[in-house]
Amino acid sequence: MFKNLLAKLSPGLGIDLGTTNSLVYLEGQGIIINEPSVVAYNQKTGEILAIGKQAELMVGRTPSHIFAVQPLNNGVISDFELSEEMLRYFYRKFQKSKMGFLPYRPRVVIGIPCGVTEVERKSVEDAAFNAGAGEVYLIEQPLASAIGSHIDIFEPSGNIVVDIGGGTTDIATISLGGIVRYKSLKIAGQKLNENIIKYIKEEYHLLIGEVSAEEVKLEVGSAKITGMEKIETTVRGRDLSTGLPKEITVTNEEISKAIDKSLKILIEAIRATIEETPPELVADIYTKNIWLAGGGSLLRNLDKLIESYCDMPVKLVEDPLTATVRGLGTIVESLEEYKKILIYERKTKE
Repeated sequence: MFKNLLAKLSPGLGIDLGTTNSLVYLEGQGIIINEPSVVAYNQKTGEILAIGKQAELMVGRTPSHIFAVQPLNNGVISDFELSEEMLRYFYRKFQKSKMGFLPYRPRVVIGIPCGVTEVERKSVEDAAFNAGAGEVYLIEQPLASAIGSHIDIFEPSGNIVVDIGGGTTDIATISLGGIVRYKSLKIAGQKLNENIIKYIKEEYHLLIGEVSAEEVKLEVGSAKITGMEKIETTVRGRDLSTGLPKEITVTNEEISKAIDKSLKILIEAIRATIEETPPELVADIYTKNIWLAGGGSLLRNLDKLIESYCDMPVKLVEDPLTATVRGLGTIVESLEEYKKILIYERKTKE
């Protein structure tokens, strides 16, 4: 009975548990957390040293016994214990905004990639529950992104959402509150960073890390289209010939060349999803847009490149970085309305 009372007292949390960044929406308040999905720990003692922004500062700068890692890989949990610690950290932040003397066990709605296995779903649910949740619900990320973008997912009409995250890209045709066709691939933000690291290593014999590659992508990253205005940035790393520090200048044309193959694979997956979609829904989509969500959709000229290959209008949703968590927030604010589309539910035992 006491647990049921706590469940009613506890506000809901919408958690976008991403490979690169995690965001948390608190019912009645909005987005309260937007931090890197990184956990730093001491291997000798097992002590958690930092989570989120503080842990990200340690990436590539730690001694041999300290690790700063991402506990999620390609959108799913790769380290259960560290994922649980990260969720516990989110819950503590939520509890600080409430009355501290009540042992709140929040209701949690978490977005997951399309096509994950039952084992992968269960690991997310178990981690959320073990970290202190009272109720756990899961939903596919493209549905959450569509809801967060004010797309009516329940209408008998087709919409296609391309959600480009850090570890995965989910492409889904949505109609009548469900996913009709989808493809999930590991071409996303991290893969583009790997492309940049490889290109700079091969062309300049310079070794750079993930953080530097991300900075280059943000500053000059672009899809390859005709008529691009040239922009450039400097990048520092270790010269593979001398082992000494070195600085070079790279342009957006070079970076577009580095990531072009991965973007073409992504576009082919979009085309394949459209081709597999029932013709009635394709007709609906053609009169609307292909909607782009997720941080990866902010890559310069990506919308124009997709338009040119798919011959359909492409539009970024409002604030693509927070579309998923805003959708999760909408669900926790009106849980009874959306329960019918949630794919997993677990409550605390009596």
